[in-house]
Amino acid sequence: MLLQNPTKQAAVTTADKVFEQLQFAIVEGEMAAGSKISEPELAKHYQISRSTLREALNRLEKCHLIERKPNVGSRVVNCTIEGLLELYITREALEGMACRQAALNMTDEEIAHMQDMLTQHAGDKALQDGVAYYQEKGDLDFHYKVILGSHNKQLIELICGQLYHLIRMYRCQFGMNSPRASRAFDEHSRIIQAIADRDGELAEMLMRRHIAASRKNIENKIAKEMAQKEQNKIQLIKS
Repeated sequence: MLLQNPTKQAAVTTADKVFEQLQFAIVEGEMAAGSKISEPELAKHYQISRSTLREALNRLEKCHLIERKPNVGSRVVNCTIEGLLELYITREALEGMACRQAALNMTDEEIAHMQDMLTQHAGDKALQDGVAYYQEKGDLDFHYKVILGSHNKQLIELICGQLYHLIRMYRCQFGMNSPRASRAFDEHSRIIQAIADRDGELAEMLMRRHIAASRKNIENKIAKEMAQKEQNKIQLIKS
């Protein structure tokens, strides 16, 4: 039996379908971060009532993809450096605990399926070249499957139900290329081995270190970009 996300249900109502379309547009950057949301325009575009649209927007707000303020309206969330680093710190704690729970609760079949998934990841050319480690959302996303493997409804709701698509939005906005691509894959392999060995303490530690290393990589990347911008300004003043 493969892992299923209890927070995800098949789109049945019109609001469900509009929610999924808007969610995809925001995560993929088709609706720009920070952009104002016009309810009349969206209602007209999707040919739905304002009440149906608001139902979809309420769900997007719970996923932290939009912000709504009284007398101001709705906006797509901004992808800020501060927000990104805070999200990674939150992930470190929650996904570390999910990993510990997965070591206790995942079935042998679920573990074997994840090992097969990593074998599939290993064949990706960008990963082999060491430039990027891109994972499709959902069933091909290592972190997503570990969280489901915890079989802890509270953790699944917090991460998959509320934060998962915001995490993917940040990944898309800040880019997937990373000098850590090969190392990240190796870390995934060690994490799943700890889960297979039923060593919850080690699994949690490895996951926390894995996410902390990714956060540190982002911090270094941002620092280099800021230093380069400052250097460019100085050269522009001198010229």
